[in-house]
Amino acid sequence: MTDEAMTSEPQADPAVSVVGPDDGETIVMGTTRMRVLEDGSHTGHRLGITESVLAPHTPGPPQHRHAQHDEGFYIISGTVRFTVGDKGYDATAGTLVMVPPGAPHTFANLTDQPAVMLGTFTPDLYVQYFRDLKRMTADGRPLTPQDGVHTMSRYATEPATDFA
Repeated sequence: MTDEAMTSEPQADPAVSVVGPDDGETIVMGTTRMRVLEDGSHTGHRLGITESVLAPHTPGPPQHRHAQHDEGFYIISGTVRFTVGDKGYDATAGTLVMVPPGAPHTFANLTDQPAVMLGTFTPDLYVQYFRDLKRMTADGRPLTPQDGVHTMSRYATEPATDFA
């Protein structure tokens, strides 16, 4: 490797994104409130980041698999139950759960206290999925299971029916 290949010129005036504690796009899905901190527009679509607050006794999504992105969950407070295939894990504050493409997974808050987690999506592909769900329920109509499956499929995601 040449010295030229090992160095890169910094961008002139790179854009820095700062999202304050009361900023970001809010998406409410049932008993979960999500705040989009980075939708990929500042990262060349390499990374999306969300903060999710799961109310007590939030069941979470059906178990599913992503084909094209990694998903990370960092638990800020509370306890989140992750189900990966047929194994369950209780993740408490300070725990990071990384889900690679193809791994069946879901999560839920089974406790009497809210849980807060930071979510990452690499690349940012799945952030738009949540926006689509918000748009689909804007008129107050509940989503059908078919709606959810169809929307997931647009983002290289499918239900993990072998673990339903």
